[in-house]
Amino acid sequence: MLTIKQNSRIGFVGTGVMGKSMAGHLLSAGYEVNIYTRTKSKAESLLSAGAVWQETVEKLAQNSDIIITMVGYPKDVEEIYLGEHGIVNYAQSGSYLIDMTTSSPSLAKKIYEEALAKEMFALDAPVSGGDVGAKEARLAIMVGGDEEVFNVLVPVLSYLGKNIVYQGKAGAGQHTKMCNQIAIATNMIGVCEAMAYASKSGLDPDTVLKSIATGAAGSWSLSNLAPRMLANDFAPGFYVKHFIKDMTIALNAADEMGLLTPGLKLAKSLYDKLAAAGEENSGTQSLYKLYTSLTSVVNQ
Repeated sequence: MLTIKQNSRIGFVGTGVMGKSMAGHLLSAGYEVNIYTRTKSKAESLLSAGAVWQETVEKLAQNSDIIITMVGYPKDVEEIYLGEHGIVNYAQSGSYLIDMTTSSPSLAKKIYEEALAKEMFALDAPVSGGDVGAKEARLAIMVGGDEEVFNVLVPVLSYLGKNIVYQGKAGAGQHTKMCNQIAIATNMIGVCEAMAYASKSGLDPDTVLKSIATGAAGSWSLSNLAPRMLANDFAPGFYVKHFIKDMTIALNAADEMGLLTPGLKLAKSLYDKLAAAGEENSGTQSLYKLYTSLTSVVNQ
């Protein structure tokens, strides 16, 4: 029967917009947390709160019982887990590995298999909820891997999110996240067009939101990101460049399955134009700019 140590040491790799808050919750819960991130300055507040800095991923793996990663791209995930100095090569037998990056389902399966061969237990557990969900510890967490391992790690994941659902074998968490991103992609087009329409027709968009956000048109993006658009707040809760990465993964997976996804292709084409206009490091709500200050870009 699998268990975790009462005083498990948690290693956390990646303290960006979301990872910083997530690691902070684990510190607040009383865990000993080891930290590694490419830019140490991004972890200073966590180190001041008691986290322990590790100079390399290799050292973090050697000194942790549970290892959580929240990085940028599949190539980063592959290097961190399977590279020469990666987690799978240096973590202890019996370690639990949780990748919470949105990454490739096929890579999740590969990590699972290579970890299991070394008597380690890997889950793919991407999240949804953005910076707000991370700060408030109410992320949706979609999990793939062995159900027994999932059950053992639910108490740890519960410090990070509220909607924690086991989806199936390795890769299932990532496939579920693709469903999430596909739904968001076309919804964001609708949210931006609705706000642009409200403004162009002479309505007060903020007042329009009061009517439509709680009706049939309601969505997380409409309630949380439309107000940011209208306030010209385009700071990243989730980067445009990372959303493009997610849509690319989803399109590739859909193509492999022979699935038609025209809405997703349209959304990605618009975000590609947005990134080309210099907005790759803005939040996904900056798509609204294509309907206002960057209108000419849409017609190119």
